Amino acid sequence: MRILGIDPGLRNLGWGVIESQDGRLSHIANGVCHPAGESLAARLVSLHEQLTAVLDRFAPTAAAVEQTFVNRDGAGTLKLGQARGVALLVPAQAGLEVGEYAPNAVKKAVVGVGHADKRQIGHMVRLQLPGAEIAGADAADALAVALCHAHHLGGAGRLAAAVAKARA
Repeated sequence: MRILGIDPGLRNLGWGVIESQDGRLSHIANGVCHPAGESLAARLVSLHEQLTAVLDRFAPTAAAVEQTFVNRDGAGTLKLGQARGVALLVPAQAGLEVGEYAPNAVKKAVVGVGHADKRQIGHMVRLQLPGAEIAGADAADALAVALCHAHHLGGAGRLAAAVAKARA
């Protein structure tokens, strides 16, 4: 399974693609989309085009997006939500199921604690994907989202197998 992880943002939208095969995880690619344009609408179109190109190039079979962190700046949170909408739309348009994970759930899956900082996330992503050259903190966060989704899917698969075995 090839998993696309997305860390939404209007200035920097991080993305990362990993492969999960027989319980082994490997790095495929990562990067950051930098939207062009002055208006919000132009920036959203740019994000859509860039993320669509990532999907076309790397052909993921699953996707996951980090949920929006709500902070005191309501206007900023709403704008981030619009970038997140694009991050959900692009893989859904490609027919992919899209997982959504809270930031603390991603951190807990990758680092082991729900309140890790960006440096710790980057370090753990590098440990889990040895040899990966990471394009920055936003790409590391996106790879962490993909890793979280891979762990979640692996656990769900083991649970389904155990339930099937119990019913037999």
